[in-house]
Amino acid sequence: MNMITHGSGEKDDPWILKTPPLSSEFRAWRDESKDPPALVVEVGATVLSYQLRALDDAHAMLVAHGDWMELGNADEGKPVKEGTLEAWARSPDNPVGGYYGLRKGYRGRFANYVAPVLELLGLADLEHNPRNNRIRGRVPE
Repeated sequence: MNMITHGSGEKDDPWILKTPPLSSEFRAWRDESKDPPALVVEVGATVLSYQLRALDDAHAMLVAHGDWMELGNADEGKPVKEGTLEAWARSPDNPVGGYYGLRKGYRGRFANYVAPVLELLGLADLEHNPRNNRIRGRVPE
């Protein structure tokens, strides 16, 4: 399980999470005041944001997929391996028709930051190996 230290997922009380390999810490929170509502991720001085609906959409996709899926983490503009969570998060065939990331130039690394939030919320199981981690959807009890 992700090493969460505290947080409710609000801007003034963010979740403190670690990337899948547990190598880097980041902060994340929901910002429903944005248009569209966003999941905001802060990594050091860098701020990324993804459409908040990505949590529900990715969960539904993973449950429908039914098995483990590679994360395939990559920066925007870098090639991604087909069949990975990262490829899905930028595919024209996903529910938003492309990137879930909202800030051009910082729309990648979806699998690195959204997957731990899915795990925290009990929506997914996530591996925490040094490399090549996978995720699978979980149906909440």
